[in-house]
Amino acid sequence: MNEHSPNIRPIIRQLDDAAINRIAAGEVVERPASAVKELVENAIDAGARRITVEIADGGKTLIRVTDDGCGMAPDDLPLALSRHATSKIDGSDLLDIHSFGFRGEALPSLGAVGRLMIQSRAAGQDGAELTVAGGAMSAVKPSALNGGTVVTLRDLFYATPARLKFLRSDRAEAQAVGDVIRRLAMAEPSVGFTLRDVSGGADRITFRADPEQGDLFDALRGRLATVMGRDFTENALSIDADREGIRLTGLAALPTYSRGSAVAQYFFVNGRPVRDKLLIGALRGAYADFLSRDRHPAVALFVDCDPHKVDVNVHPAKSEVRFRDPGLVRGLIVSALRHALAEAGHRASSTVAAATLGAFRPEAPQQPRVYQMDRPSPAARSAGWAAQAPGFAEIGDAFSARVVDPVDLQCDTATEPDSLPLGAARGQVHENYIIAQTADGMVIVDQHAAHERLVYEKLKRQMAKTGVAAQALLIPEIIDLSPDDIARLLSVTDDLSRMGLTLEPFGGNAVAVRETPALLGEVNAKALVLDILDELSDSGSTQLVQEKLEAILSRFACHGSIRSGRRMRAEEMNALLREMEATPHSGQCNHGRPTYVELKLADIERLFGRT
Repeated sequence: MNEHSPNIRPIIRQLDDAAINRIAAGEVVERPASAVKELVENAIDAGARRITVEIADGGKTLIRVTDDGCGMAPDDLPLALSRHATSKIDGSDLLDIHSFGFRGEALPSLGAVGRLMIQSRAAGQDGAELTVAGGAMSAVKPSALNGGTVVTLRDLFYATPARLKFLRSDRAEAQAVGDVIRRLAMAEPSVGFTLRDVSGGADRITFRADPEQGDLFDALRGRLATVMGRDFTENALSIDADREGIRLTGLAALPTYSRGSAVAQYFFVNGRPVRDKLLIGALRGAYADFLSRDRHPAVALFVDCDPHKVDVNVHPAKSEVRFRDPGLVRGLIVSALRHALAEAGHRASSTVAAATLGAFRPEAPQQPRVYQMDRPSPAARSAGWAAQAPGFAEIGDAFSARVVDPVDLQCDTATEPDSLPLGAARGQVHENYIIAQTADGMVIVDQHAAHERLVYEKLKRQMAKTGVAAQALLIPEIIDLSPDDIARLLSVTDDLSRMGLTLEPFGGNAVAVRETPALLGEVNAKALVLDILDELSDSGSTQLVQEKLEAILSRFACHGSIRSGRRMRAEEMNALLREMEATPHSGQCNHGRPTYVELKLADIERLFGRT
């Protein structure tokens, strides 16, 4: 890339402020959503209780953020547009961060690539405004303003036209702005947010969240219901755990309330929305035993710790963090989520029942009926006479809807159904689905999926109790690795040994695989070790062997469970229901699908128009 002649020495130059600000804008302001994020975070840091954001053309032509915060004095406006000027920190401790912003780069960067105007008024001060266009700053002028601050950014990237070519459509940019507002709204339940789209002279509210009242969990649950929907909060488990000064709170959805992509996963560190590979990996590990690979959990998790234990100054956009002890954070997330899922027992999401009810179809509309007695057709008269003939009992025995013998209702019903969460079995249809009656409705159970989860949990308990049997290799497999990989691998040999994989240093840049888990059968030891190394490099820990063993157990459970098509006696069906009630995670099978559907009596009556 260096095209200079070897005989010509390059000259070192000091860039002017305009060029410096444009370079900084390339890191801080990637798109209109980035500008909205910086301005709204400034409003929150200013103590605002209501924030209004207006955008036009996806934020390309107009972004206006209005807040009722503390405001700024006229003398502070020019300083606010200077690089690295901030009121958030004093520079003595860059780890002690308690605010969203602290770098002092956002406003000068925005003024360098767009037309920026700031209007502000602090308590006891006169209102003032200041404009910046392409880095050129005007003089401070008086402004009529009741209080707070209004920041207007027009024609983003007009000073850097090349950046405009990388922006997406107006619709995509507006969606990105909405996502930023929703994340900040989740982080601050006590602050009200309004997002307006004023494109083409219109005024359309695309998002609104009023300030929430109450304690931490009530306010958070209310705000999450507004942002993520009430289906999420109704099917989510409350998380509240701490370990060694790190606290994890939030909501995590049941496995049966899963999504086809990771769009409903939100993480916050000390109140700051982040996208962190460590947190995503920990979440995937916590749900690994309950969801298939093409399904993703829905969560909103908040990690709070001493600011000195986490570095938020990793990237100018402040969307990435680094923990001092990543293993501790990962372990807290995995253990807290798995404990909450175990506490949920056999519970499944209510959206399963809603989908079931939606699958019912009313009878197709008929031709308008004449309100008089219809004359039956000859075929109908023949069918009526046959039904009233002496052979009626024989016809009933052969009726096609009869799939099993009647259930003896006296079996195992000493306890009233209303005291049993899954009720008492009343029958079996299509040799696969158990129908049970509860106090206020009915339950339909997939016998194969339910028993598969029960057998799987039993096998896991046995493995945890007796350990993992190891298969010694007749000839140890020698694997050549780099010194860094060997050091990384030998640091987890104790954990791997408990899972049946025994490794030893073999001198030089090699390790010897002495034993492999017996359950895995014949295994490619080198490929397994290399996969473990990839996982160690990516997340700092490995669950690969554990996941492979659990996959084998899941396969055993599938083959050892009650098969579809088998007729079950009444006592067997009731025993299965009672075991489901006593087994954690029995609300979903090993692949995250629901094992039962519960229909309330009111919903059933509504289907038949009885309400």
